[in-house]
Amino acid sequence: MDYRDIITIEPGKRSGQPCIRGTRMTVRDVLEYLASGMTEAEILDDFPDLTHEDIMACLAFAADRERRLASLPNYEAAA
Repeated sequence: MDYRDIITIEPGKRSGQPCIRGTRMTVRDVLEYLASGMTEAEILDDFPDLTHEDIMACLAFAADRERRLASLPNYEAAA
C-alpha cells in the first residue's frame, strides 16, 4: 500500500493539511486519536468512513515525514 494513494493535500481544504482521501479528516486527527489511547477499532467505530488502510496510510505518512525530517542537515542540533 502506498500512502500517497490515500493521503491528499489540497491547499483549500483544512489549510493544506494532509487529509485522508480528500475528506476533511486529517492525518494529524488520526495520529492524535491513536496517541490519546484510542484503538483502531474505536476510531473506525466513531468514523465509519475510515478504513484500516486509511489508518495505516496515516502511520506510513508520519513515518515517511519523520524519516525525511531526520535527514535534514542540522536536525539533531535543532532538537
